[in-house]
Amino acid sequence: MTSKEFARRRKVLMQLMGRDSIAVVPTAPLTMRNRDVEYPYRPDSDFFYLTGFAEPEAVLVLAPGHAHGEYLIFNRERDVKMELWNGPRAGQEGAREHYGVDDAFPIDDIEDILPGLLENRTKIFYTMGRLPDFDTRITTWLNRIRGKSRAGVHAPDEIVALDHLLHEMRLFKSPAEVRFMRRAATVSAAAHRHAMQACRPGLWEYQLEAELLHQFMRQGCRSPAYPSIVAGGANACILHYTVNDQVLKAGDLVLIDAGAEFANYAADITRTFPVNGRFNDAQRALYEVVLEAQLAAIAQVRPGKHWNDPHQAAVRVLTRGLVRLGLLKGDIRALIKNKAYERFFMHRTGHWLGMDVHDVGDYKIGDSWRVLEPGMVLTVEPGLYISPGARGVAKKWRGIGIRIEDDVLVTRHGPEVLTKDAPKSVAEIEATMNT
Repeated sequence: MTSKEFARRRKVLMQLMGRDSIAVVPTAPLTMRNRDVEYPYRPDSDFFYLTGFAEPEAVLVLAPGHAHGEYLIFNRERDVKMELWNGPRAGQEGAREHYGVDDAFPIDDIEDILPGLLENRTKIFYTMGRLPDFDTRITTWLNRIRGKSRAGVHAPDEIVALDHLLHEMRLFKSPAEVRFMRRAATVSAAAHRHAMQACRPGLWEYQLEAELLHQFMRQGCRSPAYPSIVAGGANACILHYTVNDQVLKAGDLVLIDAGAEFANYAADITRTFPVNGRFNDAQRALYEVVLEAQLAAIAQVRPGKHWNDPHQAAVRVLTRGLVRLGLLKGDIRALIKNKAYERFFMHRTGHWLGMDVHDVGDYKIGDSWRVLEPGMVLTVEPGLYISPGARGVAKKWRGIGIRIEDDVLVTRHGPEVLTKDAPKSVAEIEATMNT
């Protein structure tokens, strides 16, 4: 991402905020894994979206009209001893030189400097509730300013959640963002293809997960976008199964839900395929229903359609298929109205995708579903899950879980499936696994 892209985002946001306002955006804190071991650091998405700055212990301030610069940052100072242990820091000079910051201050000086920046602003754009400790600091600073009212100093009258403005911006991907998401999608699709080729009975689920992670990293994606799901057999009926500690068995399906993160942009793919490389009749019949539902849903991802259209299309196909296979009985319209399908399909058909795998953006405007527009990216992921203990269900269906998920960009001309390179049809999957 270029410095011009980040500058454009900040400019747009400040125009939306208004000249007498100020925005305060802290990045994510370091998080301990256990004792003195930290999780690998990943900056807060909102913070990174506006700065491109990936170090911890930093706070962004946007102050439209501020005489000494509108784009300010508080960050760690250079420290030769700590850099020996943990790597280089930008420091204040580096922040100005490499990130286009108008002015940078040591993070340890924030108590002395930031309250003064808040003085005489009408609004502070800050999202309360995400970082309770920082919420307390904001409240303390505002109370300190209110104590100066007799000196003619006033505190911001409103604290406005930054989410409403910033997340609306993040919902629409720029050409540069789309390039990053295509890269994440391409790497992830190749990893899924590789997993199909590496799969065989007797592997542990975590060994197949290792194949995915290896492919992600060797192609330049240092991290998965989320914990990978590798669910063999009935484990696929657990929607967020991440234990990945069972042996894959011949005759079972394996569901893999995994995506790489490239430059902080996520991919999210699910494929379901037979451990031994061949679908049996029951597996194929259910799989074809889910695939038909997914294709019908993808066809609805186009400008002018609303957010719920893909879901409704998937539900219609899934319900019709469940009736055809004898898993549901009755009138299709009545079954849909009564949500009878939720016994076997209990989640929505997708979500926004971007810097976060479950990305930001409103799904409704008021009481109405959001209309799809070019630049939005969403997942399309219908599924069917027939639990092992499902009553009144023929034995051949029990313990089968299937989900098929792709990442789809809304364009002026219709849907662009970013993850199209991951094999999806029965014929493609079996050919991939048996060559």
